[in-house]
Amino acid sequence: MGDGGQRRRWEYCWVVLNFSLLLCLGEKVSAQIRYSIPEEVKEGSVVGNVAKDLGLDVSTLVERRFRIVSGSKDALFHVNQNNGVLYVHKNIDREVLCDGNNACLINLKFVVENPLEIHYVSVEITDINDHSPVFPEKDQHLEMPENTFPGARFELQTARDVDVGLNSIHSYKLGQNAHFELQLIDSGEGDKIPFFILQKPLDREQNTKHMLLLAALDGGNPPKSGTLNITVTVLDVNDNRPICTQDEYSVTLPENALIGTIVIRVNATDADDGQNGVVEYTLGRTIKRKIHEIFELDHVTGEIQVKGQVDFEENEVYRLNVQASDKGQPPTSVDCRVIIKIGDANDNQPDIDVTSLSNTVSEDSKPGTVISLISVTDKDSGINGKVIGSISEDIPFELKPSFQENVYSIVTKGRLDRELVSHYDITITATDCGQPPLSTFKTLSVQISDVNDNSPEFSPKHIELYLAENNVPGASIFYVSASDKDLNENAAISYHIVREGTQIDMASFLNINSDNGDISALKSFDFEILKTFQFQVVATDSGTPLLSLP
Repeated sequence: MGDGGQRRRWEYCWVVLNFSLLLCLGEKVSAQIRYSIPEEVKEGSVVGNVAKDLGLDVSTLVERRFRIVSGSKDALFHVNQNNGVLYVHKNIDREVLCDGNNACLINLKFVVENPLEIHYVSVEITDINDHSPVFPEKDQHLEMPENTFPGARFELQTARDVDVGLNSIHSYKLGQNAHFELQLIDSGEGDKIPFFILQKPLDREQNTKHMLLLAALDGGNPPKSGTLNITVTVLDVNDNRPICTQDEYSVTLPENALIGTIVIRVNATDADDGQNGVVEYTLGRTIKRKIHEIFELDHVTGEIQVKGQVDFEENEVYRLNVQASDKGQPPTSVDCRVIIKIGDANDNQPDIDVTSLSNTVSEDSKPGTVISLISVTDKDSGINGKVIGSISEDIPFELKPSFQENVYSIVTKGRLDRELVSHYDITITATDCGQPPLSTFKTLSVQISDVNDNSPEFSPKHIELYLAENNVPGASIFYVSASDKDLNENAAISYHIVREGTQIDMASFLNINSDNGDISALKSFDFEILKTFQFQVVATDSGTPLLSLP
């Protein structure tokens, strides 16, 4: 390589080094030249003659390698080294390039070598009216109650225009109408916010909707515009109260109705529109808790359904207060009266209540003697409430009705004999007249008390004894025993010996133990003196009156 080539190589490295240092040091140099072009100009359009404006020798530009070393990443511009003219290389969209900033500048850095020179050029991209105003949405819906007072204000959508300056939003216009006028209010950030102002009262019955058109215009020449379709829906005022279709709802519900059974449907209507005419149902706040446990109300349909056990015996009639309310603001309501009558079913067995009872009956009671009073009842009503009482016919007792309905007395109907039957279980049957009939059973225990109606008895009645003479005085020679069918004192027997005919007084020969009937000889017997003798023992009970048997 010659000396010239070596020198040029070192000069080139020196230029690159100095340029790198400038970039690294972040040197800020004011632009020496500033051009201005509108956006969207055709590719190849001349921006300006940079070399001439910088005072460079055009003939040396190629040799000194005149070029752009920094600028936009997309190389929007290029420079002709032959004449130093700066051209538009690509289409320029200001809104894309500068994102709506008022000032849109592109800074370019030019360099020439031998000797090294760095020059700064700024290109301003000016806005053209290439965009129309745009609303965020094409349609805006407003709802206004018909009782809205004139002067009420409603905010509308604000249009946007990506152009700047005069090409941005300039004004708004509202289409002709009889109820609204437009008012613009400063947002504080340089924008105007459009508002509706109600001038004339609305009447839903005359017109339920108002269709209007709002236009936004920019300041271009000619101006561009965007439109917003505005629909004003006039809302109904809640000026009608729900009305029950009946003054009073009444129904009969059989007891034991299945859960889920629909009892009745309350219906109320409302002449208003929309939510003002939508009716919902609730049970009154003063209703007893028990009703909430048995019935439930569908808030939408007004149907009353069975929720729990329906029992006629617990309550025969339920009175409900159903409140029908619309969904207006504020809501209006009416009270619908509901009466639910419970129909009785034969679901209860009769009850037997023993009001008095003689557990013990004397066996000498006369027929017709009252031993017990009972009452039979049934919780069910009507023919289900009538009860028939009965007892077995094979016992010496009978059931007699009294002057009072469903009250009976149990009386003796024949002779009682304790010695034959001492105890009776009297089963009372109470049967209602329902379909099918239901019965209840109750058993009373009655003891037959003893009376002294039996005398003591010897068995056998005649006894023949053989005694040895010369017996030991005082020794027992025999004993007798009698029995009595009665009880207790009526059966407590005592014994004594009585004289019979004209014989010798046996009381001087014999002694008998009155308690156990043991007979002993008071003297020794002598066959030669007394070969035979007779005596009589009498057995006496302790009853009243005393009964005895020889």
